Amino acid sequence: MWTADEISKLCYQRFSELPKRGKPEPGREWTLLAAVVKCSVSPNQEKVEEEVVSLGTGTKCIGRSAMSSKGDVLNDSHAEVIARRGCIRYLTEQLQMAVCGQGSTVFCQGEEMGKWKVQSGVSFLFFTSHTPCGDASIIPMMIDHQSQPCPPIRSDELTPIGTNEKAERVNLKRRAKTQTDGINKHPRLEEPEKSEDELQCGGSLVENHTDSPAQAPAESPRPEGENALTNVVLKQRDNVLTQQSLQDIHRTGAKCVPGGPEDPLQPGLGYHSTGLLRVKPGRGEPTLSLSCSDKLARCSEVTALPAGYTVQPPELLQSSLEFAHSQAQTEHNHQPGKGRVSPCGAAISWCAVSDQPLDVTANGYKHGVTKKALGTSKARSLICKVELFHSFLSLLAVTDKSHLPESLRGKELQTYWDYKQVAQSYQQASLQLRSQAFPLWLRSDRDLLQFH
Repeated sequence: MWTADEISKLCYQRFSELPKRGKPEPGREWTLLAAVVKCSVSPNQEKVEEEVVSLGTGTKCIGRSAMSSKGDVLNDSHAEVIARRGCIRYLTEQLQMAVCGQGSTVFCQGEEMGKWKVQSGVSFLFFTSHTPCGDASIIPMMIDHQSQPCPPIRSDELTPIGTNEKAERVNLKRRAKTQTDGINKHPRLEEPEKSEDELQCGGSLVENHTDSPAQAPAESPRPEGENALTNVVLKQRDNVLTQQSLQDIHRTGAKCVPGGPEDPLQPGLGYHSTGLLRVKPGRGEPTLSLSCSDKLARCSEVTALPAGYTVQPPELLQSSLEFAHSQAQTEHNHQPGKGRVSPCGAAISWCAVSDQPLDVTANGYKHGVTKKALGTSKARSLICKVELFHSFLSLLAVTDKSHLPESLRGKELQTYWDYKQVAQSYQQASLQLRSQAFPLWLRSDRDLLQFH
């Protein structure tokens, strides 16, 4: 009933309708976009309505020393994380509407008193304009492909054995990312000028599986030569991809978790190892935020989960439409004298809520806030931990006490940590996740979770 291109176009259109504040400067700044789309199938399965319910942009992540014990700063402002947190805000409001009898478009009464479930025919898609940081961005470079984002490392560029090892690693990574012209690092195919909605690329779409035939995606045509990732997938399917056609892989800035296995950092295909937990790089200081690839893969291989938790393998679809503010398009449209191309410092969150749907931040706080206001509610993002916690407390306040879970009855709970600890099924699921899939998963210090 829908195609990947239709979903990506819907997300790009929603972004274009937002105010200018927080958006990258055209031709000089770039950003990434992610979104959550709600799909509603009519009872007769003849019609599907798609609606963007949460959208996020951003590329930054704060270092561990900038984290706050008040829960009032956004630690991770990557687009995927912003979109997810905005979706939590949206779902919390929808659940409150259901509890208050105000007609939620997502939830309906469950089989048990006080339990709610997603309405029949409602499902959600996750869209991202670029491969998530971490393992998902470690993809092959095709040497015979004109539009590959960066050239493979050549043998004549390698530093001779015996030179400084650290300098050699830095040079290898730098040479894989840059060209000598310093302006347009991403060669482009010569093609007719296109509108903003028709730019060619590869946005990615994650579908949550459903048995409804009305929600099965139509196959989107992807001609040979549109983008490197699509061609890699097609050639793997036909068993044509050979070692001779690959010389290098794209790098990720996400670093391996301290104490775990490290990347080999060898030339070409041997630079990275996949399957390792990674943290996002900060500005000179390590972060505690795991890569978006790791965060999206949390429950893909976990078994023996408590009741109410299920593993749902995603279906990945590729769009042929590129985000107009991607790094590749920004570098392609960059004009001399405009300053160097750089990532946009702001992050945008928009979600389909009734009050203050737009939230623009920089460095973890509201965009444009003064230093004097830091530490006050005026500086908080609407999707920071403490604000989402307050939304949860507001939901509890309007819920009849007889409908609350037993874990929340008759207990003196005050802090974010208190409420999280009594969520027994969540704690059990988290334990299974860490023991089975991610034994090195980083956990926030308890002192950072004692806010209320």
